[in-house]
Amino acid sequence: MRNRRVLVTGATGFIGSAVLRELLRRSDTSRITVRALTRALPPRAASHPALEWWEADLTRADALHDAAEGADTLIHTASRVSGDEDTCAAVNVRGTEAVMAEAQRSGVDRVVHLSTAAVYGPGPHRGPAVGELAPRPVSAASRTRLLGERAALEADAVVLRPGLVLGAGDRWVVPALAELSGRVPGHWDGGRARSSAVMVEDLARLTAELALGPRVPTGVHHASHPDPVRLRDLLTALIRHNVLPEPPPRELSWEECLTELRTSEGTVSERQFSLLARDHWYRSDEIWERAACPPGPGPVARLTGETAEWYRAHLRDHPPRRPVPPGSSASPSSAG
Repeated sequence: MRNRRVLVTGATGFIGSAVLRELLRRSDTSRITVRALTRALPPRAASHPALEWWEADLTRADALHDAAEGADTLIHTASRVSGDEDTCAAVNVRGTEAVMAEAQRSGVDRVVHLSTAAVYGPGPHRGPAVGELAPRPVSAASRTRLLGERAALEADAVVLRPGLVLGAGDRWVVPALAELSGRVPGHWDGGRARSSAVMVEDLARLTAELALGPRVPTGVHHASHPDPVRLRDLLTALIRHNVLPEPPPRELSWEECLTELRTSEGTVSERQFSLLARDHWYRSDEIWERAACPPGPGPVARLTGETAEWYRAHLRDHPPRRPVPPGSSASPSSAG
């Protein structure tokens, strides 16, 4: 049996690096070689007999020439998650189109493309399957990632839409919760909200299985853990592991939460607060079953040990912005 050759874009990013680690772990017992594409080689780039690094900027189509030569599978995790419309489109739309064109030119026969459930836009959303809810993205990043899906689907890709992705390397979900715990201290709407979430190592396992295992139908698939996470349970776990402080015993309605958010300064916007603290969950069991990939115990159960320590260290090194008390002269955050 010949080697399975895999090209991974965004190989130094949060999700891409987890996918790379999973592929290299499997290469110890399987015939796999990996070409890891990154815009700039990191100072301490991993070295492995099955790994080849390839430097290329997705915004320059000419730099991608031959990047997929000899590859059997493309895993496209690279994306732009902030910036204005054109900045995001340069990577998420035109970069994706260029990568997919190179994959097709090189004869790649399997493509896995990472998108996001944020393309659905404002909720609340409570358990729709793929096709039951029309996307309504509201940010430049989400709009362009939805547009980027078109090129992937034209290349017969398996397109994954995970919800909140947690784990070592997460610089958005838990850091946002840490900021919000200072700006809106208390219990948010009873902590009843449920969200689709997945640990990055579990998403990496699923992605690797889709790249290397039996084929699953191409098209869009939700890719969070099948069981949505209750906000109360997630916060309790983070408090138990000393990642977040214990909130004061204040029960806040959603309207009271928004009032306090609007009268304090920070980087987390009202839209982002809603994504974290209101229902945003999507039926996600199908892709795990089709891939014959056990989803694991779920994000709350995995928030222990090294993962909790990574979050504690990250928040020590990057503490949330100090909240401005209500009634101060500071203006509300303008984050998108």
